[in-house]
Amino acid sequence: MVLSLVTLASAVAELVSLGSALPFLAVLTEPEQLWKAPWIQQWAPKLGWSSPSELLGPAAGVFAFAAVTAALVRLANLWLSGQLAAAIGSDLSCEAYRKTLYQPYSVHVRRNSSAVINSVTGQIGTTVSAINLVLQTSTSTLVAISLLLGLFCIDWAVALSAAGLFGGSYVLIGFFSRRALLANGRIINDSRKDVVKSLQEGIGAIRDVILDGTQNLYLDIYRRSDRPQRQFQARNQFLSLFPRFSLEALGLIAISVLATALAAQKGGGAAAMPVLGAFALGAQRLLPAMQQTYSGWSNLKGFSADLGGVLEMLQQPLPDVLEVNKKLVLKSEVRFCEVCFSYGQGHAGVLNDLSLKIERGQRVGFIGSTGSGKSTTVDVLMGLLSPTKGQILVDELNLHDHAYPERLLAWRSAIAHVPQSIYLADSSIAGNIAFGVPTDQIDFDRVRLAAQQAQIASFIEASPDGYDSFVGERGIRLSGGQRQRLGIARALYKQAQVLILDEATSALDNDTEQAVMDAINQLDRNLTVVMIAHRLSTVAKCDRVIRLDHGRVVADGPPSEVLAQA
Repeated sequence: MVLSLVTLASAVAELVSLGSALPFLAVLTEPEQLWKAPWIQQWAPKLGWSSPSELLGPAAGVFAFAAVTAALVRLANLWLSGQLAAAIGSDLSCEAYRKTLYQPYSVHVRRNSSAVINSVTGQIGTTVSAINLVLQTSTSTLVAISLLLGLFCIDWAVALSAAGLFGGSYVLIGFFSRRALLANGRIINDSRKDVVKSLQEGIGAIRDVILDGTQNLYLDIYRRSDRPQRQFQARNQFLSLFPRFSLEALGLIAISVLATALAAQKGGGAAAMPVLGAFALGAQRLLPAMQQTYSGWSNLKGFSADLGGVLEMLQQPLPDVLEVNKKLVLKSEVRFCEVCFSYGQGHAGVLNDLSLKIERGQRVGFIGSTGSGKSTTVDVLMGLLSPTKGQILVDELNLHDHAYPERLLAWRSAIAHVPQSIYLADSSIAGNIAFGVPTDQIDFDRVRLAAQQAQIASFIEASPDGYDSFVGERGIRLSGGQRQRLGIARALYKQAQVLILDEATSALDNDTEQAVMDAINQLDRNLTVVMIAHRLSTVAKCDRVIRLDHGRVVADGPPSEVLAQA
């Protein structure tokens, strides 16, 4: 509402500024003629004016006041537009990120992270610029219309000619440049995705890059991605700005033609000066307004690919976001009932009529060759993936019953997971163990207990900053084994009912792995532990070992029997 009023005030202020130029120019060229005006004769005695020369100061003051007021109103409009665009952009960014985070795990598996980063950062930033351009373009359009109305009041024929000349020129330029703007925008968007991807690959593999001396290779990959983006940005910028310089020259020619015509029509240059000056001032204000309108339109055309990407993110279907007040308590067992799963149509089945049972408190190990379905099985068990056929029953409750969507969320909250590749935030050790917990709500007694159980407490406490030590991005300051033990400590901090270990000890030496597994086996027997391992010794102390092959159970029993067949 405030912005609308300020926008309207901008148009009115520009019109008043243009109108105030007429008496000022008249005083400069023919003060005697203006002195004879009836309204001057009426007000001059009251204001103490006795000669035409006394009109110059007030006329100049009114003109200056109108010009300053118009500038201040436009500045206020610019500031308010920027604030509104920033607020809208922040809301859009948060909404796009929210919808991305709440997508099912199956969507994230198929999605490239560089595309997501590009959308949430680059494309949203472009969208904020586009919103600001829309607001500024609407203001410029309104100002241009008000200036044209003012010129029509002075001389409608000349004003109509000016509108046709300048407006028609911008329309023609826009018609012939629109396809290039759209095509360039698509190239810029695709190049920016490649830039993010090349940065992730180069920095993510920095150890290998340094060891192999392939810095120039990754720099070349980055350059090939970045250069098209910069080149086509420059092209769109040129297409956006070049009409200004062409039409400024055209405007000067038009004013010279107008001056000649008015001088001949009115019988002299002095008589034509007020009208000519008003038109010169009007053109000086009109051309920037028209240029800003065109520039806004051309930039929006160039941003079309980015705007499409943002709309695509905002239109992602959002699952029902439900609050989980309590975890789903595992009282007896979890059962897979003829479960099948594939990663989409046309893909081979990863799980094929898989049936098995895991009882509460059991330590169950999964073994099998690469591609046998172990990790997919635990992803389905955790509720990250939904079976394409069959059921997952927790104490006879179907996890994927659409009538009870909160059931699946309650089950997920009862699980702690340690993947083979641990993600560590660039935060403190305590913050990484209590991952996702606000700093002021971290239970440091639980942090220390989890660290002791994961056999990493002695390392942490020997560090200068202890649990406040920072681990670096992705835990780069830690060894592979230390990262895995922090991941195990994070899972133990949750004090969940079900603990999933997916190759969680593969980076540990034998003695440390044995100590960690002994600590886990000494935990409450109500804790259900499911582990995946290639190293057979890891599952040797489990209650049961299940061997998978092509998504089916081929062996299930005590470790001594199953491992003997492996």
